[in-house]
Formats: sequence, C-alpha cells, structure tokens
Amino acid sequence: MKLIMSPASPFVRKVRVLIGETGQQDAVEEVEVSTTPVNTAEAVWAANPLGKIPALVLEDGRAFHDSRVITRFLDDRVQAGLYPEDRLWDVLTLEATADGILEAAVLMVYEGRVRPEALHYAPWVEAQWTKAMTAVRAVNDRWLDQLEGPLDMAQIAVGCALGYLDFRHGDRDWRGPAPDLADWYAGFEQRPTMVATRPEG
Repeated sequence: MKLIMSPASPFVRKVRVLIGETGQQDAVEEVEVSTTPVNTAEAVWAANPLGKIPALVLEDGRAFHDSRVITRFLDDRVQAGLYPEDRLWDVLTLEATADGILEAAVLMVYEGRVRPEALHYAPWVEAQWTKAMTAVRAVNDRWLDQLEGPLDMAQIAVGCALGYLDFRHGDRDWRGPAPDLADWYAGFEQRPTMVATRPEG
C-alpha cells in the first residue's frame, strides 16, 4: 500500500501514528508530495478526486481518502481495536471533534499562506479560532474521561489536533482554558509514535 502524504499535515499524522501503533510500517510505503489547495500535486489528484491528503492506494489500485476512512480501514485490517465496539460512537464523535479543531486551525493557516494579503479577513480567522477553542474546552470539560484507558483512535485524533495547534498556532494559548487536557497531552505527546511523527518547520 502507498500513503500519499506530507509530514506537516495533521490529518496525515493521524494515519501515521495509527500505522506505528499497530505495527503496519512495513505494509505502507509513504509517498511524500508537495501540495497546496491552489497547486495540487498530480499524485494527489490521481488518488483523491477532492485533491486532498492523505490518500491510501491499495495493491489492487483502489484508493481510500479522508483520514477517518483510512484509519478505520487500517485498524480493521489488523483488528487493532482502536475503534472499540462498546464505545464506538463516543470514539467516533471525539475523533470528529478533533478533526473539526484541525479543520478550523488549517483554515487559519490557509488564510495567511494562500490568500493574497489584501484579502485577509481577521474576523474570519478569529471565528475559526473560536470554533477550535470551543471544541478544546468541550473536550476538557466534558470528554476528558474518554481519553483515559487503553489507546483508541479518539486519543490519537485529539493528540494530533493539539499538536497541530502547537505547531501552527503556538503564539495562541489553548492550554490556559483547558488545563486538564493540557496535563493529559503532556503525557500523550511523549508516546514514541507521536515523537516520531512530530512535524518540523
């Protein structure tokens, strides 16, 4: 299998962490691409008609896209149990919440990097940050118990979301309003798979 990816993508990171945690490194070849929303790499178009990463190309030529589809497939492939049946809907909801944090945070980056400076709209950027922080506080206040216990995909997704906030929005403080979540993340980010996939630059 081939993973069409960029190490800086937090959605890619979710997949890479799962691959490491489930011991599938030898089964998945990473194909790194340079791609943006306005200059999409051909390899990305070939694997995903939406022009987004990650995409997973199987040996038979089929390609799966959207990180949540890929992680479900890879988890099922080895029966890793990162989507436990007894808590499935909670795990899926928390993973979706983490992905929503990422979507807002990525849009903030695109506003600064992709749109011409004359078209930057600060209130829109702040609205995205409000969405991200509302979700962060919800995880801290209501769902922290979902992050305890054996590793599951919700933990990986939340960890990657918080890591991306540090990576691209380190000048903003997500920890102050979410001290308990910050304590959890301080431990989670030390997992070898998180350290190995930590983006640079």
